[in-house]
Amino acid sequence: SMRTPTEMIVGLVLCPCGLLLTFTGTLTPSWRQVSLIPDQSMDVVLEQGIWDICRERQSTHERLCGQADELGYLEQVPVRVAQGLMPSSLVVTLVGLVVATLGVRCWQPEPRHLVAGVAGLVLLLSGLMSLVPSSWYTQELWALPAPSGSTLSVGYSLVLSYLGSCLEILGGLALALSFRHCSKER
Repeated sequence: SMRTPTEMIVGLVLCPCGLLLTFTGTLTPSWRQVSLIPDQSMDVVLEQGIWDICRERQSTHERLCGQADELGYLEQVPVRVAQGLMPSSLVVTLVGLVVATLGVRCWQPEPRHLVAGVAGLVLLLSGLMSLVPSSWYTQELWALPAPSGSTLSVGYSLVLSYLGSCLEILGGLALALSFRHCSKER
């Protein structure tokens, strides 16, 4: 029996990892951290995600989410785009993984290279769909509204979304390499 081609294994390892990272990045409220806010305690940090804003007192780890968005942060275009593209990317990733599973082998002696290649393109697209908002948000991080005089930094959710996107792109490219077997099959 033929063993599963390396590019298919690489794709099926990287893409679910990418999905997990982008899923976590999409849901968790820490795309940006706002610290050293004037008129606030030194240890108060605002964590801003694409859905919520949380306030954490670092000395006691008291955390309150659902903070009022007085500056209109959640209305900003990069945040709105992320709210649309990140969940869409997750759905496209799931579709791509289902197609990849059908193509890689499952209940057949030979993998279906064409199906695996198509899955690779779908997963590549899903990775780009989450890379665009992550990159754009990173680009606009310091331009998005924040209390004046506060310090801004990248939050872990943004890093996870970015890494997840890259893993999905790499996994999608690996699976897309299956197309080179299609010409041999004919």
